[in-house]
Formats: sequence, C-alpha cells, structure tokens
Amino acid sequence: MHATRIIAIRHGETAWNVDTRIQGHLDIPLNNTGLWQADQVAQALVGEPIAAIYTSDLQRAHATAQAVARTTGAPLVTNPGLRERSFGHFQGRTFAEIEAELPEDALRWRKRDPHYTPEGGESLVALRERIERTVTVLAQLHVGEQVVMVAHGGVLDVLYRLATRQDIQAPRTWQLSNAAINRLLWTPDGLTLVGWADTQHLDQIVLRDENHA
Repeated sequence: MHATRIIAIRHGETAWNVDTRIQGHLDIPLNNTGLWQADQVAQALVGEPIAAIYTSDLQRAHATAQAVARTTGAPLVTNPGLRERSFGHFQGRTFAEIEAELPEDALRWRKRDPHYTPEGGESLVALRERIERTVTVLAQLHVGEQVVMVAHGGVLDVLYRLATRQDIQAPRTWQLSNAAINRLLWTPDGLTLVGWADTQHLDQIVLRDENHA
C-alpha cells in the first residue's frame, strides 16, 4: 500500500499556554514544563523507525523536535508550512481580553466561521488548505516510511478533522494536549486516524524540587 505513517506532536507547554494567551505566529519559547515534556516524548519514541522529523520554524515546536532528533538520531527539517494559524491582532491577547475588547470578532471566532479572518491573520479555510497541502507534500516523500511532524494545536486540530472527515465548523470533542503522541496514516486518498492523544509518557510527573524542600 502506498502509505506513510505519521506521528504528529504538538509542542511542549509554554507560559502563554498556561495564561491562555494567543500565540499564533509569535515566537514564544517552551517553559520548564514544556522542556520536560519534550524530553519525555523524545524518550517515548526511542526505537521507533523514523525517516525524518519535520517541524514548524517557531521555537516552541522546533525545540520539541530537537529533543526528538537528539534522542532518535533522525534528521530534522524545518518547514514553515507547519506553523500555527496566524491570529493577526488576536496574538498576544488572552481569550478573556479578546471577548472584552473585540466582542463581535470573538463571537465569529467562537462560532468557527470558516471564512472569518482576524485582522492581519488567517482564516480556518486558509489554515486547512495550508496544512493539507504541506502534509501531502511531506508524506509523498516518505511512502512506506514513518515520519514525525511537530507543530501546534491549530495544526493538530486540522489533522484530526481531515483524518475523521469532520467539518471545519464541527465542535471539537478531542484533546490537543501538549507533547501528546498522535498517529495517522497518509495515502493518496487522504489521512486516516490510527491513535490520538497518547500521554502515557507524561503521566509520571515528578515534582523535581520536592526533595529539596
């Protein structure tokens, strides 16, 4: 079968994830938890046959991918096509701030208006087209192999919808956890879901400072 196995990973946690602040194309680094999560997902993939690791060029994804590359030895390739959705003038604001300052925009965003474009940003339709195009091009390079793609919550949401044939406006009922392992299969017919939101490697969080209290 002309298929490519894909392990899709959302970057590790950032301080802005914790604050529910919109990152979009702003280049926010991992926090300490995110760095730990990156190391954990890297360890979880040891022994997996990985032909290549593709990552968004934003540092929160790139740093997560670097941890996987260090541990697995697979080649790392940066691809801006895997970037998060551009949220334009929403970027840097929290959800609460957007609803308070831009209520009409917030409502269209909450309703997942597929053609709504935040000022200076990207619509859901444009995001879906970008991600589908990027993943298809990369998957075609690795038919019969397995690749890792490290990206963002919005990107993973699109991948899930494509793999389950769900409309872009369908309510989200699935998790987009930081550093979770998500598995998909690509063929010329499109994406298929294999496994989603595996976080077993993150279950044993140790408070590293508790022994120094």
